[in-house]
Amino acid sequence: MAAVAATETDLLLKRFVSAVRQAVPTVAVWAHGSLALGDFRPGRSDLDLIAVVENPLDAGDRDRLVDMHRRLLAEEPSAAALHCSYVVGAALPEAGTDHVTWAHGTMLRRPVTPVTRRELLDGGLTLHGPPPAELVPPLLPGQLEDFIRRDLAEFWLPATASPRLWLRDVWVDLGLLVLARATVTLRDGRLITKGEALAELLEIGAPADVVRDIGERRYASPEPIGRLRRIRRGMRARAFVRRGIKHALATGGSPRQAPPGAPSAT
Repeated sequence: MAAVAATETDLLLKRFVSAVRQAVPTVAVWAHGSLALGDFRPGRSDLDLIAVVENPLDAGDRDRLVDMHRRLLAEEPSAAALHCSYVVGAALPEAGTDHVTWAHGTMLRRPVTPVTRRELLDGGLTLHGPPPAELVPPLLPGQLEDFIRRDLAEFWLPATASPRLWLRDVWVDLGLLVLARATVTLRDGRLITKGEALAELLEIGAPADVVRDIGERRYASPEPIGRLRRIRRGMRARAFVRRGIKHALATGGSPRQAPPGAPSAT
């Protein structure tokens, strides 16, 4: 049987693993998110990575990593979607700790969330070193659900008070997908892909044309959207997400029904 040709993403990941191991002592490199969950779309999905490093990163380490990422960006256009958190192995059991992270073309600090940890434990893709199950401790009971409720209450619910945000595709897409995924996790205790979230949105009463619009941006080639339609779509998406969050927080995502007062699905 002929070998399967390596994709552009495969080649980028292979190059990244080689480069990061030269830049800093590296224990493991894992992929999570859509790549690990089987819902990756080249040119549309992010490449979400975790690199476990041996020692805390000093200024020289960070400079080498910045140079490495900038070289990748200059030579590999698809590297713009590559995000990586650098986690010291000894810090893996520490929840909520901020880690050096390359994302959106810059170096910053952010935590490895319980959602990411669960993705790694459920099926993280090992690119180098031992698999996640050998290094990542299991989540505490309720830790994932508590994080999701806090994210909904402290970030997404306040965001629904800003109508202008919902004129942008990214807020419509992420807002509804986050709501659907959170609903399933709070209700059933499992994680779902963005593709599965589209079906869940219809089940909980999201406007069908908005769901179709999201799906086309992720999996097809959507038609341009006019200003009036964009405004109307934003109003309906924002209202649905706001009601859906309140419903999920009040009921834990169960039972399987539309949020009270949700907009019509037609």
